Amino acid sequence: MLAVHRVNVWVHDQQVAAEFWTGTVGFELRADATFPELGGFRWLTVGPPGQAGIELVLMAIPEPPVVTREQSELIRAVTAQGLAGAIYLATDDVRRDHALLSARGVEFTEEPEARPYGLDAGFRDPSGNQVRLTQARQDGDTT
Repeated sequence: MLAVHRVNVWVHDQQVAAEFWTGTVGFELRADATFPELGGFRWLTVGPPGQAGIELVLMAIPEPPVVTREQSELIRAVTAQGLAGAIYLATDDVRRDHALLSARGVEFTEEPEARPYGLDAGFRDPSGNQVRLTQARQDGDTT
């Protein structure tokens, strides 16, 4: 059986990203290792408490010689504009978690709103990645 285990998220600053995802969002630090033999490459992962099987890999945007300078700048620009994909976080109460994260300093780009699939709100991480906070619609739910 195949299962999703890790998802790569481009970040502009790994330390800032780790602090945001652990201190602000409330995820756990899962791995933080630096490899001098790989030019100081840092493997950094976080994940939601109670969900050991899934992690976000907070990956520094690569620089030359791994990619060209132009490619690195393109990844940086696309990420900053929120166009590098989205992270979807499931919750059983969007309004509760919206209030909690707002109180912790998260600036939402979209307030909780009813959608055909449930309640949804949006914010961006410090690198610009889009994050969706989603409460799935239940049978008979009219909100």
